[in-house]
Amino acid sequence: MSRSPSFSVKSELSVKADPDAMQRWVLAFCIIRFDLEQGQLIEECYPPGCLTQEEELEVAFSSFPDSVSQHQNRSSIHDCIFFFRFQRHKHSKQGNGTSSEISEIDDKETSSTPDEVKSIRRSRSTDISKSSKYLYGYVFNRQRHDERLKRGGEQKSVVILSHGPYYSVFRPLLQIMGPLYFDIGRKAIEHIAGYVSLWPSPVPGKLMELPIGNAMLKVNLPPAHSLPLESGISYEESASSMAPFLPSNPSVPQGLFHDSDIFGTFRGLLLQLWLLWELLLIGEPILIIAPTPPQCCEAVASLVSLVAPLLCSVDFRPYFTIHDPDFAQLNALQEGDKYPPMVLGVTNLFFLKALRYIPHIVSVGSPAPSSSRVTIASRSTGRIPAKQEGFGLQQLSLKKFSPSSLFNAVKLRRDGPLCLMTEHKEAIWSTYVATTKPDTSILNRLIDAGMSPRVEESMSVVNNEILRRHFLELTTNFLAPFGPYFRATTPSEARGVGKFLSKRMRSNWLDLYRRFLKGPNFLPWFQRRLAIAENEQHRLWRQARMKTDIHLLITKMPELEIVDCFDAIERHLLGEMQLQQSGRAISDSATMCQKLKGDLQAVFNVLPNDMQQLLLLNPQRAALLQGSSSPELTKLPGRPSIQVGVVSSNSPR
Repeated sequence: MSRSPSFSVKSELSVKADPDAMQRWVLAFCIIRFDLEQGQLIEECYPPGCLTQEEELEVAFSSFPDSVSQHQNRSSIHDCIFFFRFQRHKHSKQGNGTSSEISEIDDKETSSTPDEVKSIRRSRSTDISKSSKYLYGYVFNRQRHDERLKRGGEQKSVVILSHGPYYSVFRPLLQIMGPLYFDIGRKAIEHIAGYVSLWPSPVPGKLMELPIGNAMLKVNLPPAHSLPLESGISYEESASSMAPFLPSNPSVPQGLFHDSDIFGTFRGLLLQLWLLWELLLIGEPILIIAPTPPQCCEAVASLVSLVAPLLCSVDFRPYFTIHDPDFAQLNALQEGDKYPPMVLGVTNLFFLKALRYIPHIVSVGSPAPSSSRVTIASRSTGRIPAKQEGFGLQQLSLKKFSPSSLFNAVKLRRDGPLCLMTEHKEAIWSTYVATTKPDTSILNRLIDAGMSPRVEESMSVVNNEILRRHFLELTTNFLAPFGPYFRATTPSEARGVGKFLSKRMRSNWLDLYRRFLKGPNFLPWFQRRLAIAENEQHRLWRQARMKTDIHLLITKMPELEIVDCFDAIERHLLGEMQLQQSGRAISDSATMCQKLKGDLQAVFNVLPNDMQQLLLLNPQRAALLQGSSSPELTKLPGRPSIQVGVVSSNSPR
């Protein structure tokens, strides 16, 4: 949304940047200039040497509005803020959170307990910027018109590179840093880098206060369950936010881009939000085209936010250009070839021809005025004028029906998306028939703010909360039928979609679930939930294990089961001891070790004499038993016992 995080005045002194501490939030600060002869050039990169040559090129090409589509304006200065996302090809070839990414746990994790896995991932959180498969670039772009310069002007961008989808953090930071750089130059980078170094580590899902000079940014970070596992998020952190109920506080983020302007971006296509929700849910490829980078990245962010609290595993690109390395592969696809699951935000009309076989195309936004400076005090979302120019066949507006509106819809469908080459219009081109019906009760609650900018902004806040709450409820209820299968007792009967969805879906709702199961979003979400359930089960097992009376238990066991019990206790004890030695033990590990040692001794004491002697031939096992030996021996009727302390580990074998 257009609201910026609140600020509070706070007097601070300038501090020196710490590159290691800074990388908890920022990988690099870049200054990029558009040179008429050499193209995009990186003038500054702090800290130096943190990007590969390929990454430098991709950042440089993605940090400017596309000259082909940029509306020519003759104002002296034009500022805009947008962001992009690109894949780091030196890592996995898969997208964000795809099935292979989530399931790729190295041998060390695979052989570990859930607590070990949690500790391993926590220890990796300091190296997130090195392991992330994607980088985000947050851009403050300034175009300055000057007739004295070649081509009548110049362009320069201030870019913040980060491993995280923290648009709510870096947008207001750029609002400070961008103008500051153009006032004082390189000192602005050093100043901002110093304060970012002081920031605490990101805590997913929390309200964070981040000092910048005499100001304080107050921002909500996206929750852990919306971030890929590569972000160093542990399963325990993800568990609390994935419960199948709605949050009581609507201001708490439940997914990525919680403050995106859904209403302002899709105001002319409100009836099609349910179609777009389904397309993203099942992982269909979508091309979003808008007149400016701020508008297209806002549209992509708003679309991604619709599927909260689901982990979005579709590869989304808020601002995609022909210079992206993935473009060549997409451009080579022919009719009948399958596009990968992705959402592309573009401004270059060339994509309408290059990707003409992509099955779903969405056109949003409105061309920028030709003679006005875009303010950076609020977000440039490209809100839609009150009068809409056209609607697709399936997206007639909420106005009264008229023959002209039907004619425009039919004409748009007949002309296809190439009609945007001559005139920009809001529309959707897709042959997909949505299962979910638009909720007219939600649409009727939306407030039409008219033409007043101040009133419109305030009403957009209300409208966005209404829409976001509805789609959060819609997604939560869609996922609810899977909930019982993560519990200890699996339901024995078939389950439907429930009352909430049954009123909003057509009879073919089962087909939507089939598509979801085959799509890119299901497996990562399922594996995340499965790991959470296993971790919870392990936690409950530890609690029960601590309360177990081993003496009472073994009195009811035959000898063979007692031997098995001894082996199981020994295995768990060794695992706990390994955790302690590696420094990854959890809080109750010492108490658990003491309990297991006592139980191991108790079980050993009731075994037959010959079995005890056999077990003690193992020096490691003998040391365990000697360390836990107790003068109190448990003896079952008819079974001799021996004192471990008098048996040497060097006994003849």
